[in-house]
Amino acid sequence: MTYTPATQDQLLAIRVNAGIDDLANSEKFAAAEPDMVEAIVAGIGEFAAGEWAPLNRIGDIEGAKLENGVVRLPDGFAEAYAHYVEQGWNAISGPVGFGGQGLPFTLSCNVLENLGTANMAFNLLPMLSVGAIESLDHHGSAELQEKYLPKLVSGEWSGTMNLTEPQAGSDVGALRTTARPISEGEHAGKYLIKGQKIYITWGEHDLAENIIHLVLARLPDAPEGTRGISLFVVPKYHVKEDGSLGSHNDLRCVSIEHKLGINASPTCVMSYGDNDECIGELVGAENRGLMAMFTMMNNARINVGNQGVQIGERATQQAFAYAQERVQSARAGSPDRSSVAIIDHPDVRRMLLRMKALTEGARALLYYTAGQVDRGTLGDASARMRGEVLTPLIKAWGTDIGIEVASLGVQVHGGMGFIEETGAAQHWRDSRIAPIYEGTNGIQAADLVTRKLALDDGAALATLAADIARDAQDEPTLAALAADCDTVAKWMRADASVDDRLAGSVPFCTMLAVAVAGWQLLRQLRAIQDGAAPELAATKAASVRFFLDRIVPEARGLTAAATAGAESLYTLTAEQLAG
Repeated sequence: MTYTPATQDQLLAIRVNAGIDDLANSEKFAAAEPDMVEAIVAGIGEFAAGEWAPLNRIGDIEGAKLENGVVRLPDGFAEAYAHYVEQGWNAISGPVGFGGQGLPFTLSCNVLENLGTANMAFNLLPMLSVGAIESLDHHGSAELQEKYLPKLVSGEWSGTMNLTEPQAGSDVGALRTTARPISEGEHAGKYLIKGQKIYITWGEHDLAENIIHLVLARLPDAPEGTRGISLFVVPKYHVKEDGSLGSHNDLRCVSIEHKLGINASPTCVMSYGDNDECIGELVGAENRGLMAMFTMMNNARINVGNQGVQIGERATQQAFAYAQERVQSARAGSPDRSSVAIIDHPDVRRMLLRMKALTEGARALLYYTAGQVDRGTLGDASARMRGEVLTPLIKAWGTDIGIEVASLGVQVHGGMGFIEETGAAQHWRDSRIAPIYEGTNGIQAADLVTRKLALDDGAALATLAADIARDAQDEPTLAALAADCDTVAKWMRADASVDDRLAGSVPFCTMLAVAVAGWQLLRQLRAIQDGAAPELAATKAASVRFFLDRIVPEARGLTAAATAGAESLYTLTAEQLAG
């Protein structure tokens, strides 16, 4: 199935929800003028559809393969990645001092949206590199930045993050990888890294000249738990003083995982220091590695939420195409008993409109979040704080939406959706990882009701709900949902135990995400009514009304679950519950 970039809806979200014109008024983002924005959105859409989308199916079927210690991709991937680098797409928001264009994060989100809709598994390669750039730019020394950022920004080298270990999943503080200081010799001042990491996305491959691993490890005598973790940059190939590549570092890919989906993305088990010669360099301060890594993680969490939009868009396009082609049965109640395309049947219409409304809602939330991040970069403290509140919403709800929409896409296809040849099943299989990595959606919801609920003594969340309610006075159901969110937040802060808050965290996260997405869709609709994007006027009105009239009321129904507390979850012992 072909992929058509959602260029007009993306531009609408970038203008209305991210507020790109306002960002361009700043000195830092002055280059993000309307012509530039349109050229980037149209250009990356065309590139993604032309070069990355055709590789989506072959990547799923053939996947990545480990051969003699090297991970190889199917034919066409190397050429497509080389063209991506040559055209400068990796450098969109990279720091200007290291070859980047310094454009807003919003536009790098758009690059990733188009590439990921075309080929989600392939897109994980540049997505991880963007995060590595962010971490080194914020926490790396000038020497490290000069050494690694130019080639990372260009995309000639790729980046990874290495957190998870076999015995330590989400409990990062339980990691055992070690870093021993080197006091003499050519690597004096660096560290010997030793340990094993699992689930390392694009940890080994043959598309980039070098792979720059960001690895969490413990120094000798470091404190226990997360307080004793440091971050190290560990290159696949050593980098000489003149910038050329030296010998292979003491690291290797032990194996790649056989997964449910994203088969073209090599998920590697990485071993460091088998011969006690793996060299790493410290990023930031000793025992402050988690903070440096979370700069990368927070960026990645927004971009994983973006994956929900990506897979939703691809599944929706395929479902609409199939529903127009598949002829079956007469429309109920019609005097004409001729069979019609299934798009004319009420329940298929319901599914298709739901897919469209949810995908557009997640996109609106994505670009609103990105716009707040960009404002935070410009020094707006309240926007930075709001971006922090929004991050778990787009990561958790955005990826939940990806699964729901991909599942509906299979349903629209009927029995053919369960047949691999149609490709509908691939979208669902690919979507299922997104709620798991970069912090499971349960962890995102927990972050919302603990750390984010307490931001600015509760004001960060309260002002968000108040802004929605005030702007939605002519949409009473949306205003009521915002009020419900405020009520739940106040109950959690005043009356709920930690267990109570965590027990209600997922429904509350969904409620707040739907409220923000509905608000941002309402802003889009008002902009269209004022003359913006006339080509979207009819379709946007239909999808926004579906969201406000059907999805928002559903979210209001989650209030009881959000405030039910934890007591009923523990009426049985663990043994009784397990049967």
